[in-house]
Amino acid sequence: MTSARQHKAKKNEDRRQGRRRDSDTALTIPTSATDIAGWLDFFRQLTFLRYVVVSVGALAVDMAVFLALLQTGMVSAIAAAIGYSVGIAAHWTLSSRKVFADRVSDRGTRERTQQKAMFVVSALLGLVVTMIIVGVGDALGVDPRLAKVMAIGISFVLTYLLRNVVIFRDGAIR
Repeated sequence: MTSARQHKAKKNEDRRQGRRRDSDTALTIPTSATDIAGWLDFFRQLTFLRYVVVSVGALAVDMAVFLALLQTGMVSAIAAAIGYSVGIAAHWTLSSRKVFADRVSDRGTRERTQQKAMFVVSALLGLVVTMIIVGVGDALGVDPRLAKVMAIGISFVLTYLLRNVVIFRDGAIR
């Protein structure tokens, strides 16, 4: 077996046995300010920080696709939907590999398909929350840009909680 396969087998065995995952253990803070490897390991332990970075990356993909499609003359609503969809796909890819890698189900399994479906549902819930907040803000006379920023923050926290607590929790789907 290769080391990657051994690691995956150990991860799966740990999950079946209900053992704590790496992100559940106490954070190891480097003892020296110059311990670069230690600090990198410390920040890797911070699931929320990794999720923020991944979310920014997915948002950048979403916006890049949206703006590129607008440049082709595509209808803005369709361009926004395509950009959002590509952003969701980017977010899944990055989240499942960099944020929740120790909790994602194995490829090709029913559980993995369910996780993907729940991930998309959480994204759609975030979209609905965003639409409601911007709509209510507009009805109350709030600048739509300010309402959108508030909506981004609220939907970000909502989707993070859903993904961290429900979709990618240990033993979420067996």
